[in-house]
Amino acid sequence: MMNLPLKGTITALITPMNEDGSIDFAALKSLIDMQIAGGVTALVPCGSTGESATMTFDEKCSVIQATVDHVAGRLPVIAGTGSNDTAAAINLTKQAKALGADAVLLVSPFYNKPTQRGLIAHFSAIADACDIPQILYNVPGRTASNMLAETQLALAESYTHIIATKEASADLEQIMEIIKHRPSHFTVLAGDDSLALPIIAAGGHGVISVLSNYAPAQFSACITAALEDRWDDARSSHYALFELMKLNFIETNPIPVKGILSMMGICKEAYRLPMQPLLPENKERLRLALKKVGIL
Repeated sequence: MMNLPLKGTITALITPMNEDGSIDFAALKSLIDMQIAGGVTALVPCGSTGESATMTFDEKCSVIQATVDHVAGRLPVIAGTGSNDTAAAINLTKQAKALGADAVLLVSPFYNKPTQRGLIAHFSAIADACDIPQILYNVPGRTASNMLAETQLALAESYTHIIATKEASADLEQIMEIIKHRPSHFTVLAGDDSLALPIIAAGGHGVISVLSNYAPAQFSACITAALEDRWDDARSSHYALFELMKLNFIETNPIPVKGILSMMGICKEAYRLPMQPLLPENKERLRLALKKVGIL
């Protein structure tokens, strides 16, 4: 296992696919190499951006294994192992550890909308069952419930191997509450690219990013500048990429980022239903924005 906690630019990898829906492992390896060359600090296979919601247990294991093998110790690998079924999350978390992942990312349970007491019970059960470093993931837009600051802090205080949160609530006051009261072993990572700079300015440590799939060097430079207090450079980079940060969600993530990587020749524009390819007019908007910043 690598030295954790984490900071900097961490890429939430897409899962490249073939037209028949199978995993394109050759494209995954190319994408990983592109990330490492671009200077990102860690990789997350099988997160929301990786279409984990429509991947089987065996497919997730195969993508985690392929990522660990191809990275070969060059970066930490943080496997997405969360579920709204606590037993399933425990099972996949144990398997990710066995496959060589350095940490896991655990999304807050979706659809069944547990209470804050239920969230503490869910994450405590996973932490009790497996000692791999664990990152909480709060994304109310996908889960339909918000994991409050006091809930996240209670979990961090109870378990030293709960090492970070990916905060995608877009609630800066809540995020600052976590930063203010966090224990020393607990890192706060932005879950929204467009809010990474203000979160770092408030005391956060980096971002788990969508944008870095296709702009790893550019976004890594932005985040590194912020972490080094080179704010003029950080702001300049941020605003150069700001339009793309917003366009990444012109349709549901990961539709735009997969479309962009397809334009770049990194992967096919292939998705699992119910995801659909980009609308032609949105593809053209993305193409123009990419040309403007020199990515295409």
